[in-house]
Amino acid sequence: MVMGPTHALSGAAAWLAGSWALAQFANVHQRPAEIVVGAAVCAGAALLPDLDCSGRVTANKGGATVARTFGIVSLFLAECVEKFALAVYMVTRMKHDPKRKNGHRTLTHTWVFNVALGGGVAWAAGHWGKPFVIGLLFFTFGLAIRGLLAEWAKERGWIVVTVLSGAAAYGGWLWLPADRGFPLLGLAIGAGGVIHTWGDMITKAGCPVLWPLPLAGRAWREIGVPDFMAVKVGGGFEVKGLRPFFLVTSTVAAIALAVPEVTKYLP
Repeated sequence: MVMGPTHALSGAAAWLAGSWALAQFANVHQRPAEIVVGAAVCAGAALLPDLDCSGRVTANKGGATVARTFGIVSLFLAECVEKFALAVYMVTRMKHDPKRKNGHRTLTHTWVFNVALGGGVAWAAGHWGKPFVIGLLFFTFGLAIRGLLAEWAKERGWIVVTVLSGAAAYGGWLWLPADRGFPLLGLAIGAGGVIHTWGDMITKAGCPVLWPLPLAGRAWREIGVPDFMAVKVGGGFEVKGLRPFFLVTSTVAAIALAVPEVTKYLP
């Protein structure tokens, strides 16, 4: 799998660049708070599909970045997601789909799942309002911190990440405008998950993004690039190529979005 920091940066870059494009070409504008919160949520959501990669719950070890964010609580959640994903795989696998012992890179790595999750979040945010939104911000902000500040968060531990997530969630709620609702949070969740699959598709393993469509006798066929084009996980191209690219994209898009806001206050 592509590493957590790369996933998180790609989510933030996509949201900021997409927000600029919408403002520039479709005259769709967001308030600064919506842009910042959306970028953070999308960055966190870009780690969510790896919630199907669990570790050792009682030992508080192993698992993907997302599974370690909140200590044994998120590890237990990852264990449940992995087992559920494996069950869905076993029930829906076709003749030529191989047998599996775990559910990593199955259900949560499909486009159907991530689009449905985004739609569900948008509905829930509108239906349940403040309690749901604060919980969503807390969870996704924690993932964003764990992904964007990977080494720092690893050294400080999950308790520090949890406290910062709570403070950021409360601040985000206070900062968000109260007159628009929060459908964009659902879009940020869905977009982050889909962007995650694109990142995994450029590695050798690929992703079963088209499930449940049958392809040559398989419901879970991995889609990806040819091996000679595949990115090595943690290799030079990912660390020195992809991460700087997403960081520069995020920075340029953020500046482009900020310029019109700043010029409003100029004489």
